[in-house]
Amino acid sequence: MFNCDIASVDLTPLPILPSEVATDSSPLSAKNVTDKNLLGIPEWLAQINDDISRSLERGTNIRQLVAARACAIDSLLIALFKWFELDKTDLAFFATGGYGRGELSLYSDIDILLLSPGEIGADASSKIDKLVALLWDIGLEPALSVRSVNDALEAALDHTIASAQLEARLLIGNETLQDMPAQIVNKQWSPRAFFDVKMEESKARYLQHNATEYNLEPNIKTAPGGLRDIHIIGWVTKRYFRVSKLYDLVQQNFLTEKEFDELSFAEGYLWQIRHYLHVLTGRNENKLLFDYQREIAQLMGYETQPDDQPNAAVERFMRDYYRCAMQISTLSEMLTNHYYETIIEPQLPDDERPKKQPINARFNRIGNQIAIAHHRVFAQHPESILEMFLLMGQHGIDKVRTHTLRALKIAARGIDQIYRDNPTHKALFLSNLKEQNYLFHRLRTMNRYGVLGNYIPAFAQVTGLMQYDLFHRYTVDAHTLFLIRILHRFTDPTFHEEFPLVSSIFQRIERKEILVLAAMFHDIAKGRGGDHSELGQTESIEFCLSHGMSLADANLVGWLTRYHLLMSITAQKKDISDPEVVTIFSDLIGNVTHLNHLYVLTVADMNATNPQLWNSWRATLMKQLYSQTRRILRADIDAPTNRQDMISATRKQALTMLDNVNNQHMNRDEVLRLWDDLGDEYFLREIAEDILWHTEAILNHPPIGLASNADSPPLVVLREHRELALDAVQVFVYTQDQMNLFAVTMAVFDQMNLDVLDARIITATRDFALDSYVLLDPSGTLLVDEDSQQELKQRLIDSFKDPTVLKLTNKRMPRQLKHFEVKTVINFEFNEASDQHILSLETLDQPGLLARVGQVFLQEQIEVHAARITTLGERAEDMFYISDQNDKPLSPDRLEALKAALLASLTVQKEHNSVIYF
Repeated sequence: MFNCDIASVDLTPLPILPSEVATDSSPLSAKNVTDKNLLGIPEWLAQINDDISRSLERGTNIRQLVAARACAIDSLLIALFKWFELDKTDLAFFATGGYGRGELSLYSDIDILLLSPGEIGADASSKIDKLVALLWDIGLEPALSVRSVNDALEAALDHTIASAQLEARLLIGNETLQDMPAQIVNKQWSPRAFFDVKMEESKARYLQHNATEYNLEPNIKTAPGGLRDIHIIGWVTKRYFRVSKLYDLVQQNFLTEKEFDELSFAEGYLWQIRHYLHVLTGRNENKLLFDYQREIAQLMGYETQPDDQPNAAVERFMRDYYRCAMQISTLSEMLTNHYYETIIEPQLPDDERPKKQPINARFNRIGNQIAIAHHRVFAQHPESILEMFLLMGQHGIDKVRTHTLRALKIAARGIDQIYRDNPTHKALFLSNLKEQNYLFHRLRTMNRYGVLGNYIPAFAQVTGLMQYDLFHRYTVDAHTLFLIRILHRFTDPTFHEEFPLVSSIFQRIERKEILVLAAMFHDIAKGRGGDHSELGQTESIEFCLSHGMSLADANLVGWLTRYHLLMSITAQKKDISDPEVVTIFSDLIGNVTHLNHLYVLTVADMNATNPQLWNSWRATLMKQLYSQTRRILRADIDAPTNRQDMISATRKQALTMLDNVNNQHMNRDEVLRLWDDLGDEYFLREIAEDILWHTEAILNHPPIGLASNADSPPLVVLREHRELALDAVQVFVYTQDQMNLFAVTMAVFDQMNLDVLDARIITATRDFALDSYVLLDPSGTLLVDEDSQQELKQRLIDSFKDPTVLKLTNKRMPRQLKHFEVKTVINFEFNEASDQHILSLETLDQPGLLARVGQVFLQEQIEVHAARITTLGERAEDMFYISDQNDKPLSPDRLEALKAALLASLTVQKEHNSVIYF
């Protein structure tokens, strides 16, 4: 039972209440309440919060402090219960929920229950109303329930209320009702029913947080690995063991001392974070947002070292948080399963109980779980640690019995260099990677229970390691295991439609462990400084050779580790419609074996980095680069190896698609004549599907399609586009080419609050612009609102008529972006094929970015001929093909002037949540 033993915490005592009781004429009556006559209680509440914060700064254990605040609130509520003479009724006053456990952070919910043996009379009801009013007036904001026993019986059918009642602690009042809340729960819920409903609740809660401990802005209470995972252990066990504290489970031999210590340490860490969240926000805040992460890291003692990167301190803080979260979720999962196996399972009917089947002398199969045959298996046969995981794959088992997991956790601590050097152990580990069945599940269990980090110490260093940005959504270890999971999806028919080409390639690769090893090592050197790809290459080759792999296989793993970013960088940041770019890439790849492995690894890596990163656009880029490179490497005589060949191939594909659709409204000769006018650049940069859409739109717009002249009205058409985002809109503009077209278009998009996801700017041979944009409409109305569509079209047409009028809107900086610093980097590269400069821009993604860039282009008299827009988290990485307004290359002086103007324009000061440009 919770006891108020807080002698070590110096809290300001509760002000003494007046001796008179709370009548209608007393100072604390509802009608007389003012800020001046609340007897200093609001000030006292603020003071005890300050006392607690100062005690934490002095080093007082957070566990004592959350208990101290609960005790302080106890004293207040008991005094007020007496003040309103509720102690003269038959009511019992309970603390419930977290308050019942004696755990209150500064602004935690105050859950209380007034329980009556029968119906509550008018006099008692009036006193309760006055008590509740006062609690709100003093700022306590209680979550108060007033129930009779019969009401409580009915309410307890709601499992969330039942959980709170299990924590009920009598503060004052009718002592005959002291055990009633728990008795009510026991009456309404059987152990199995309560367990089942709490597990379903936990599953739903996990799904609300992406079923991972590694969210960028985690909720430290409800997310996987949060405080709720500890609470659920208490709820399911208290229902059966009738205990009031978690430590009581140690005395019941359900929980070991070490497990209790691990839970207590992790819980204290989360409580400390929660304390600072409440201090910074002044409310019951549980989301560890970017807004608070850096400051809380500092408050908790994480300091930047002299050689650190700018985000090193906050990354160390979040690494420790993620490790705590993983520890909590692992123990919660294990202990709730242990409860099921030891309490629920023995009571099941024979036909529902899992059957035991021997696998070998060391392991049994029990239902869909594996179990050691006796408690000394790992001690007597150390190789069985790795053997168990191999057997799981071979026998299609993805779960482990909890007594085996406990033994495994202890045994994993014995994995040292001697263990790692044992040839039998090396062979078993490599066999595990070759066995593809349930590989992700097996490696995940290895990681959670210490096997993987002890066998590969470098992997332990990246466990919980995050990068403080919006692009990398997972910690390094979670990303690595997710990558391996996606590799397995390439063999699953369910995902074949999503990954058709890469799935067929992966299934033809015989030595799949090559890719698994490359996946495990590709990011293993992150966080050490230097090039993680080069460091990973060295370590991966050493690991492979030490495990008996051939030099050729080891070098392939090392090469994949070294160049795992090459293909994605080339596809996204280079102009792969330029044959020279593809040729250079092909020379770096060297052979088709390298290409096949790298393509599979890159697709899996991109999907495992950020679920929002992979889309049809990137898939098309990757497939295009793969196909062109493969043809070159195979010396395919039919491969398009120059610009004209690539143009012909695209036109041929578009014609084939044209012949396969209902095209009665499009004359083939007219189509071919139009295509001849559109120019080479168009067919180098557009895909066949978009070419057909553009062609139909142009031919249905006769002034342009058939007899274009300088007076032809612009063509603006829209359609749904779900490749880059679910609510994206594709806009195609076909108009007489003119100066400043890009700047004008960007300004219109900015004025209508439309975000540009992709842009293709092309000039046809007859001086017509063919510009295609993919936009994101935050309001989600552009596709369904004809008025909005017409407004966009009209604004564009009007702006084309008067391109000098550019009014940019001031916009608020999104909350998340405020917390990141991205250095603006501008580079120029001359492209001989197009006789243009390529401007590469890396900067902080920000509202109105492209409109701001377009304004600079307008001021500097720059023409944009093509653009590639890429947003990676908080970072924008855009590329523009530019010239002067006479289509001539820019001089060095003009390039420097353009660079200076862009740097000046994109300098952002973040104040009051808005973007201020200088």
